[in-house]
Amino acid sequence: MAETLTAKVAAFSRSPARFLSVTSAEVFLAELLRELRDDRASDTIKVALLSPLHQHPALLCSLPAVGEETALELMSVFAQCPAKSLQLRSHLLLALTSVLVCTSCVDSRSQASQDFLDLLLKLAQDLHADSCLRTTACDCLREMEACCPGLLAQRLESLACLRLKETSRLHQAYAGLHTLVLRNSIYQLARESGATADHLKALLGVGSSVSWEAEQSPPPLSREDSTVLSSLVLCSTVPTLHTGPDCKELRSILSSLLEDSYLLTPVCQAALLHRLVEVVAMVPGVLPSIFRAQLLRLLGTSEVCLFHCTLLMKRVFTDSLFSAEDEAFILKRLVALSQHPLQTTPEKLFYMDCILHFPENRPISGDDLDESLPVLLTPRLASPLLPSILNDSATMLARFNLLSLVHVEEGGEGEGLVFLYEHLCALLRVVENGSSREVVATFFRAAFLFLLHFSNVDQYSSCFTEKLCALYSRHAHLAPNLINLANQTLERLPESSWGVGLLKAVQEVITQAPFSCLNKQDLRWHLMVLARVAKEADIAQHSTLLFLSSSLSFLSGDWRLGNAVLAVCRQLLIHPTLDSLLIRLADLLQHLSCSYGDTDIQDHARLYYSLVTTLSGEKLAGVLAQGLRDAGSRVKPRSLSCIMAESDGLTSALTIHQTEGPVFRLVSGHAPEPRQSEEVFPGQARSLPALESYRAQFSDPSFASEICLHYELAHIDGPTSARFQQLYSIRLHCSLTDQNYEELSDISVPCLFRKRPPPEVTLRLTPRRPFPTKLRISGIFTTEDGLSWHTVLPDVHVTFQQIFSPLPTPSPWSSSDSLSLFEELWEEICVKSGEDSDCTVSLFCCQMEPAELKTLVEKNFGAYLIRCGDREEDRVLVFLPPRSHVLLKIRPQDDAVQFSIATDDWQLLPHVNSLLTALTHPEENIPS
Repeated sequence: MAETLTAKVAAFSRSPARFLSVTSAEVFLAELLRELRDDRASDTIKVALLSPLHQHPALLCSLPAVGEETALELMSVFAQCPAKSLQLRSHLLLALTSVLVCTSCVDSRSQASQDFLDLLLKLAQDLHADSCLRTTACDCLREMEACCPGLLAQRLESLACLRLKETSRLHQAYAGLHTLVLRNSIYQLARESGATADHLKALLGVGSSVSWEAEQSPPPLSREDSTVLSSLVLCSTVPTLHTGPDCKELRSILSSLLEDSYLLTPVCQAALLHRLVEVVAMVPGVLPSIFRAQLLRLLGTSEVCLFHCTLLMKRVFTDSLFSAEDEAFILKRLVALSQHPLQTTPEKLFYMDCILHFPENRPISGDDLDESLPVLLTPRLASPLLPSILNDSATMLARFNLLSLVHVEEGGEGEGLVFLYEHLCALLRVVENGSSREVVATFFRAAFLFLLHFSNVDQYSSCFTEKLCALYSRHAHLAPNLINLANQTLERLPESSWGVGLLKAVQEVITQAPFSCLNKQDLRWHLMVLARVAKEADIAQHSTLLFLSSSLSFLSGDWRLGNAVLAVCRQLLIHPTLDSLLIRLADLLQHLSCSYGDTDIQDHARLYYSLVTTLSGEKLAGVLAQGLRDAGSRVKPRSLSCIMAESDGLTSALTIHQTEGPVFRLVSGHAPEPRQSEEVFPGQARSLPALESYRAQFSDPSFASEICLHYELAHIDGPTSARFQQLYSIRLHCSLTDQNYEELSDISVPCLFRKRPPPEVTLRLTPRRPFPTKLRISGIFTTEDGLSWHTVLPDVHVTFQQIFSPLPTPSPWSSSDSLSLFEELWEEICVKSGEDSDCTVSLFCCQMEPAELKTLVEKNFGAYLIRCGDREEDRVLVFLPPRSHVLLKIRPQDDAVQFSIATDDWQLLPHVNSLLTALTHPEENIPS
């Protein structure tokens, strides 16, 4: 059982949705809890079984009530765990936390969550408990407090005592928990109107005239408040608690926590300082100078998290904590750390980003999201951050951007701008000599940053355009990069004409280059650039059109190049100067429509030619550009609605709809009764015994291998049956549920009308093993309104008796031959039944009157009777495709009826027994 459940847990972890589609969450959860209560299961297995509750508690406990019941069960398991099972007990605490938090039991302060809270506090305070278990309890308390702020507000004093008394390594966990609860409690109190210093003292557990009872405590915070608390100091408004100068108790607690921070790891120190900064920001009565003693080590730290916390303090407290000298020192340290060789690349990028978002004491810009340099960052101070070709791409771009901001005020006169331009040209030479895609992308990004800041410096921007054109003339495959650079420049600098100037210059390079140096690959890139150039209304397009006309000899029916040419033509069709291009463009399109070697290109060119020669410029722009927005033209709403209606109708006609329930079903029809031939042929000497002659027929594998089941296709009455009165083109698909039969072919039924006799349907089964089975059937059909539908029919159950077939005897074959075959088969099965073979014999007995027995045999086995001279005994020989047989000798005795059974497939015996039981005891209604 444990191994099976472990496999289920693994399947659930791989795909919870797929797993829960075949079983219910309630059943799976019940199995998990039952196995967790089993003392025979090992701790390792139980820990594995808890993983679904760790990972997906909301899927297994969809309702708060289910979550509370599950929590109570897990607490019961925890109480029964031996003390030595530390790993299991820890995982149980984690699972309980996940279940209670994710099912909102903690938010509603349910009884289970309160009991679990008491359990965690008891474990945290138990000095004799294992340290790992106590640490887990603290982590669970911190998680519950973080998800439900204010949950432990009433336990603040006891948590402070725990922190002060603890001397082991658990002190760090207690300090983090105490700080979190303190921050949340003060935030909760600050949101209450009328809160005073007395309320704060009562919260901290100090003697006060104001009572702080549970029923008088502020309302619990919501999940939205926990989101706010995750970045409280970054909010535009921070709630404040006006207590006046009487905050010595809170200052005492903060001082104690700050003194303890030396003992914590850097990450825990940063988290503690972050929360204490939020506390001081909410209580104006506590001065930021309380952090002054910490600044010396924080300013000299090499830990990223602690330095980030220092910058957070500077943003919140500005000059109330940091002097101008401190600010200058922090900035110098950021510059030093940004290029220190012992720092990793991500750390260097972080420090440079801190420079770009430096929290100044007197900021000029009020938006923290914009990149702006601090006033104290001079070119001389930033000189160690000059970019180099040897830098990695990310560092080079970050330094290039930073130095561009530093020198943007020089107006093209300083040495810094000269260095940046020379660095950009050095990158260009690297790309020109062949380089990787990363270097190419870095160059164009650096070019964009340079243009973003210095596009107004004509001395460099015009020269840089010439260098880009020279680069493109040698490396045409950089066309996408050039187009993207022009697009981004036009988007970010709409007032600048540099982007249009670049496109115009590249157009001249393309159109003036000699055709003797042109190849197909470069032509494809040139056409891409010219299509982009044609979008600019300020650029003349005569040279582009001449280039297209001259390049026709290079196309030679290539479909891709033809599409590229048509893309340029499409842009020319909506260009403002189309009138001056009309004749030459029409000639080009006519030539493409008549002489191009690809039919698809010819058709498109013919369409464009028809449009340009028959429509005005405004209508042409409306057709190709889907409306001329500048002229304010719009598609008529009525026309649009008609198009949409036709589109919806076409979509509906092409969609196969799903019925709400089955529309029709297969009902057992009246198949012709199988009859054993009783014709007696003249005695004919056989050269082989009956059994050998009979088996010789099976040399053909397809001989007697098929079963035909006859059904009728009938309507099912339902709420939507009126819509499906007349059905056409019905296609039935049968799916197997086991491997005992070959796949069935689809069945076509021309029509099904409710007022006509139901059509007959024949299912042709080819057994691999002649066992009962179930068929799943679906159908697709068409209704009178032309819509196609898919429906699922009720399953068709094929019983064991339906597989019976008459004996496939050779022709001519007399009754005496059948009797000989029966006797030889019976004798062979009896001989082989004791050996290692599939043959076996059995006996079935029952009480039955002679008349009842005669009726039973004639009704159920009449087609399979073997006529013999013995009137006291009936013999039955049933053939089951593909090669199985069941032989019966039915003889009434004094007190019972004996059914002697012989078969050459022992796996058929359970089905034979079930059939005989159902026939002889019909009142028990046992399925056959």
